[in-house]
Amino acid sequence: MSTQASVASAVIRLHPADDVIIATRQLLPGTRIDAEQLVVTGLIPPGHKIATRDIAKGEPVKRYNQVIGVAREAIARGQHVHVHNLGMSEFEREHRFGIDAQPTAYVDEPAQFMGIRRADGRIATRNYIGILTSVNCSATVARAIADYFRPDVRPEALADYPNVDGVIALTHGLGCGIDMQGEGIGILRRTLAGYAVHPNFASVLFVGLGCETNQIDGVLEAGGLANSDLKLRSFTIQDSGGTRKTIERGVAMVREMLADANRVERVPVSAAHLCVGLQCGGSDGYSGISANPALGAAVDRLVRHGGTAILSETPEIYGAEHLLTRRAVSAEVGAKLLARIAWWQDYCARNGGAMDNNPSAGNKAGGLTTILEKSLGAVAKGGTTNLVDVYEYAQPIAAKGFVFMDSPGYDPVSATGQVAAGANLICFTTGRGSAYGCAPSPSLKLATNSALWERQEDDIDLNCGGVIDGSASIDELGEAIFRMMLDCASGVRTKSELHGYGQSEFVPWQVGVVT
Repeated sequence: MSTQASVASAVIRLHPADDVIIATRQLLPGTRIDAEQLVVTGLIPPGHKIATRDIAKGEPVKRYNQVIGVAREAIARGQHVHVHNLGMSEFEREHRFGIDAQPTAYVDEPAQFMGIRRADGRIATRNYIGILTSVNCSATVARAIADYFRPDVRPEALADYPNVDGVIALTHGLGCGIDMQGEGIGILRRTLAGYAVHPNFASVLFVGLGCETNQIDGVLEAGGLANSDLKLRSFTIQDSGGTRKTIERGVAMVREMLADANRVERVPVSAAHLCVGLQCGGSDGYSGISANPALGAAVDRLVRHGGTAILSETPEIYGAEHLLTRRAVSAEVGAKLLARIAWWQDYCARNGGAMDNNPSAGNKAGGLTTILEKSLGAVAKGGTTNLVDVYEYAQPIAAKGFVFMDSPGYDPVSATGQVAAGANLICFTTGRGSAYGCAPSPSLKLATNSALWERQEDDIDLNCGGVIDGSASIDELGEAIFRMMLDCASGVRTKSELHGYGQSEFVPWQVGVVT
């Protein structure tokens, strides 16, 4: 990647064969880009594309040396390239398996962080007591139980338990009116079971109504937890005698859990115990240039240290999946990824949708035009190491290394699945300014540009905008992000944790018929 402009760092060219360059600032009509030997012919917002050649109507347009769409009309050299003249393109992509897979160069002595080792050997990055619900009907009660222990409401409630990070309620709007044997309840139960066994929970209280389709026993059975030794308790509103008695009972149970939950200490553990979910939200034209590849460089480090990274958001790798299959460790793994793409194409068709219903309004304002362009930038979060396995939504992840988990592109749903699958840390890049948390796992926010950092530093943990202005390299930021992962896993609070984000962002994926 090189930066060329008649005014310092005005544009970025990503590949010699690209048909567009990217503006690093707002460019006025008449601005000369000497290195490209062109004159800008209209107002170009920051992060947006400029044509570097005359492009005929119907011609493909390349960024990252990959097709991002076709010209809707003739585009002149120096003209703004965006939704008004660039459209989605369906074209055949060659899905080759494993041709870019290489042996992983593991480090001799993996880095360490200060983690919490559970009695069964699981490693936690946080220490919460969790309250889960089987159905929407018990959400109010669950939140009331957790609210009793809120430090801003009742500071004394946790004063004697300094090693407990908090009592949190993760509620949802599902659990009834769905097929008892269908795909929807299966996904919900897998998600809830994943949270029930998450190492960041010292113990869990399950609260139900009593008559719902999604019975608590069904969740435990589906997750293989019916005879578990985990610190898991459950009851229902109906059996407890109503709302008030249920809240009192729940508060009493949590009080009983606190002393045991407080008996933990952080100890040095290998970075191999880190499982990091990769997210991008509120993406912009800089995402695939700065924060996403910087996170990818951190992921490469994590994998070399024995850890795991989870790429997700299947509709937002559409058009770039051929780059991932090339890194698959086997044809079987590559085929599993393509099977999830095929499922999504069928799912969209059945529901009258399309895979190109993306980018969002904010993505477009930030310079992204088609889902192909967005996806090519999104996969950069996954670094360069081998794709070792592909999982379904919220399926427990057993592999080490870089993996893919199927999910929607909607960030709360996707990250919920990653945490259910075992992610004990989330790294979240944003160009427009996402405000997000993901309790019980901490979420690190990475800004793609310095303007966002200056505007919303209150919510962002690291600025990757130095890549755009040339003051920082991808490798330097990759190292900084990796070190920040270790610090965060050791207990350093993220901005979203300090603001109290994380409970409302628990959103299991809803599929299937609701009756």
